[in-house]
Amino acid sequence: MKKLYTIVFLLVASTTFTFAQNKDTQKADKHFDRFEYVKAAEEYQKVIKRGKADTYVYTRLADAYFLINDTKKAEPFYKRVSTRKGVSPETIYNYAQTLKANGKFEESNTMMDQFAQMSPNDSRAIDYKRNPNYIPQIMEGKPRFAVKQVGGLNSSFSDFGTHKVGDKIYFSTARNTSNKTYGRNQEPYLDIYEATYVNGMATNVQPVKGDVNSKYHEGVVTVTADGKRMYFDRNDFYNGKYKKDDEGINQLNIYYAELVDGQWRDIQPVPFNTTEYSEGHPALSPDGSTLYFVSDRPGGSGDSDIYKVSISTDGAFGEPENLGTTINTEGKEVFPFIGDDGTLYFSSDGHLGLGGLDVFKAPKSGSGFGAVQNLGVPINSSSDDFSFSINDATQEGFVASNRGGSSEGGSDNIYSIKEICVSTINSIVKDANTNRPLSGATVALYDSNQNRLTSKMTGADGKATFEVECEQSISVQASLNGYESNATTVSSVDKNVATEILLRPIDEIIVDDQVVLNPILFDFDKHNIKPQAATELDKLVQLMKKHTSMVIKVESHTDIRGAVEYNRQLSNRRAQSTVQYVISKGIDESRISGEGFGEDKPAVDCGANCSEAQHQQNRRSEFIIVKR
Repeated sequence: MKKLYTIVFLLVASTTFTFAQNKDTQKADKHFDRFEYVKAAEEYQKVIKRGKADTYVYTRLADAYFLINDTKKAEPFYKRVSTRKGVSPETIYNYAQTLKANGKFEESNTMMDQFAQMSPNDSRAIDYKRNPNYIPQIMEGKPRFAVKQVGGLNSSFSDFGTHKVGDKIYFSTARNTSNKTYGRNQEPYLDIYEATYVNGMATNVQPVKGDVNSKYHEGVVTVTADGKRMYFDRNDFYNGKYKKDDEGINQLNIYYAELVDGQWRDIQPVPFNTTEYSEGHPALSPDGSTLYFVSDRPGGSGDSDIYKVSISTDGAFGEPENLGTTINTEGKEVFPFIGDDGTLYFSSDGHLGLGGLDVFKAPKSGSGFGAVQNLGVPINSSSDDFSFSINDATQEGFVASNRGGSSEGGSDNIYSIKEICVSTINSIVKDANTNRPLSGATVALYDSNQNRLTSKMTGADGKATFEVECEQSISVQASLNGYESNATTVSSVDKNVATEILLRPIDEIIVDDQVVLNPILFDFDKHNIKPQAATELDKLVQLMKKHTSMVIKVESHTDIRGAVEYNRQLSNRRAQSTVQYVISKGIDESRISGEGFGEDKPAVDCGANCSEAQHQQNRRSEFIIVKR
């Protein structure tokens, strides 16, 4: 999205040099300073071929490729200048971002180490040094969203910035080929379009009616809840006048329009627009009382910051306020969106991410926002991911990305998202006798089919936390050397589930001349050891490792259903499977044996009148202590 970012927010890489421009680079520099990065790259390549290249040329060429998101081409030129004298910290940071976008995470971290040494007080360096192994944490997190392309919406050009009102969506696109071509990325100027969106399909895709679209860029859009007012950003073009700042740059401004007889009319600028810096990416709070936006105005933290401004009931605007350094970094914070619960979603290349722009969220906290959290995969990728929006009631929304793989082949494409319900299981393991939390216990989760899902070790507080999909029956099993294993079953219906598992000291499972375990369950007509059975048998293994002279005989029994001889053979197979499992865990074969008795020794002698519960009692394994 860096290509589009330069379109909708006219910002360049903040690399600086003492090297002077000269006649050899004059033509390339002119294109670069006009943000015509494709043409600039071509001209810098010509300078290189003429043998006139230096650090300045290689860096500008790398930046040109970086700003049109061609990180494959940017990488070798950043690499060339990364070890040269006078290279700026921002160039090193861009190189780290480039490597990350290209999937070279270890090399990216090496460059981040160099960046942190050069700019130790930069918030990006501080965050990185605090958590240098953040990439695996993001990649391995439980996915919270399902992502797929929106049918019927994307084109072979840039499409992004979706805003939904009822069954209508508004978005930004460069598909209008009747528009003049924008020299900086060789695509038509952006317009705002609308479409009907039902059941994941977009139809009736067309430009919005009225006066919103001009011959210049119209980008990000947000609409009031009643659908009557639209805020959007546009090049500084109003009443037929195209304005530039003192350096000849046309900035981005925010405007609003009213819906009159089905058409957007009466275009007005917001009062805090200026020709000297950009304001864009408008986003309304759910109640319409606050407008969030992005600006590169003086006094911010970095390239672009997120601001907010109040809107009174009579439509008057307050003074813009910066959201502060919890949200804003020395990099770019863009595309804000406010959820129904007040959560701020935005994209950033300054917070720790997977490459390019990542989507983040920060929960509402008092009058501000709490800690920033990366939304993880698949919302984020090593490419640019941005213009996130979501309906909290339906848990559905949109995100745009240039991650590739689109059937339409556009540089930026719109994806629909569906939030996956995630339940957090907060487990604590304690000593059953003292109620003391047990650290170092293994807590494992199993689904209803006894498939092991994941496991963790408890911390000093005896706790282990997991995230699972909702609407599941989950078995939470805990084990610790010196203790009998135990398990409990929870239902992940609620968002947060608390469970306590009490472990008894292992010697307590010795009762008279037997080791008493929970029933060892086998599938019908099977003798293989299931996960539940393994958990129980691990208790026996622990006990035998503690009491090294103990000898055990396993006696396996069936109910009376089935032929007598068949039951005897089945029970014997089950006894031998049990023995082999214990041996596989390091117990000498001389210390454990097994025998199957079939239906010969029922625990409950109920004959042909047994209930299902009594049949279950008779299907059992007993662990006889032959020698202590």
